[in-house]
Amino acid sequence: HTEAVTLAGIKSAIPAQAVLVEYATYRPFHPKLDEEDTAFGAPHYIAYVLRRQGELQWRELGPARGIDADVASLRAALRDPRRRDAQKLARTLDEKIMRPVRELTGDATQLLISPDGQLNLIPFETLVDENQHYLLERYSIDYLTTGRDLLRLQEVRTSRSGPVIIADPLFGEPKPVGAARAKSASQHARLSARRSVTTAGDLSAIYFAPLPGTALEANAIKSQFPEATLLTGKMATESAVKRITAPSILHVATHGFFLTDPRRASTDISPENTRGTRSDSEVENPLLRAGLALTGANLSHAGPEKGILTALEASNLNLWGTRLVTLSACDTGIGEVRNGEGVYGLRRAFVLAGAESVVMSLWPVSDYATREIMASYYQGLKKGLGRGEALRQTKLAMLKRKDRQHPFYWGSFIQSGEWASLDGKRN
Repeated sequence: HTEAVTLAGIKSAIPAQAVLVEYATYRPFHPKLDEEDTAFGAPHYIAYVLRRQGELQWRELGPARGIDADVASLRAALRDPRRRDAQKLARTLDEKIMRPVRELTGDATQLLISPDGQLNLIPFETLVDENQHYLLERYSIDYLTTGRDLLRLQEVRTSRSGPVIIADPLFGEPKPVGAARAKSASQHARLSARRSVTTAGDLSAIYFAPLPGTALEANAIKSQFPEATLLTGKMATESAVKRITAPSILHVATHGFFLTDPRRASTDISPENTRGTRSDSEVENPLLRAGLALTGANLSHAGPEKGILTALEASNLNLWGTRLVTLSACDTGIGEVRNGEGVYGLRRAFVLAGAESVVMSLWPVSDYATREIMASYYQGLKKGLGRGEALRQTKLAMLKRKDRQHPFYWGSFIQSGEWASLDGKRN
């Protein structure tokens, strides 16, 4: 049976030391202008702040256009470890979207953030406050698709099987055919030599490069959770994933893909040796434009085993009882961004499938850095740290190292949904 969603219900689900920050976009209405297109102004961002005690408070944050431009600038700096201006840009954005909110959060140590629009694309941990500290250092930050998630997380669920780790799929090598053989062969040789993901007109033209580093990542996690089922190489198939029934943990280390909306030009270019790709596509449904590459993804298949798990298919998996889904692939956090509808793509899909929490990255990170983060994260989980806190401690440890201080290394992975430890303890 479903409980009615009430403000009182959501307030009672907010921990004592936490604050819920819900961002929204809206278009200001000018009643004196009667034409519909002129009566509504350009979109603005607003933040609603709610604590367990006290009234709902809010702050108007200003036009979305300027904030979105600052988000794009910061993202570009975060994605490139050679950039020296990431902190400066993070301070600029913080001033617009977080400093007004901090005036209302008091002594809270945990932020439950439900972003909207382009704000879905940045990790708030990387923002820099007026004292030049990353928010990571001051707060524990967890993401929600909406404040209503707090009620959904109260429902009791039971895992049906042990952890499942999917890694290092055998994407296959496409075989050139017919008259295009010579051209395709040279193109294929170039792709193989580059060993990186291509950007193309549609999925059929994308090349997924091998990810041998993910096998090492999988083994590091299995050493922490020996009972885990390992699906690698030929075993990492689409049908094997679809047969999974509510494992306690689902770890997927592979390429994510995101087909950009043809109406939205994208200038993001993935660096070499990272997981993920993007492409232009005419596909309308946002849940069909994001997905994960599995065994055979480079081969053109007739039939059900196509080697691609779209977000739409992921949303139909049986994960009711799965404590944690980790998508250790790049660009998996980015779906089609539409104001008011939150982010689609894989994050939404795994929530719809029933997963309590999802950890994913917001930009491509090298195999080596990803493996380091994941090994540390799962060690923390094994020790009984919360799903959010284990990730935070991993990031804080990286931040202390000279060669890992740029947020490129530690900032990309975010945790959304339930933040409790794997056995359900929230402290």
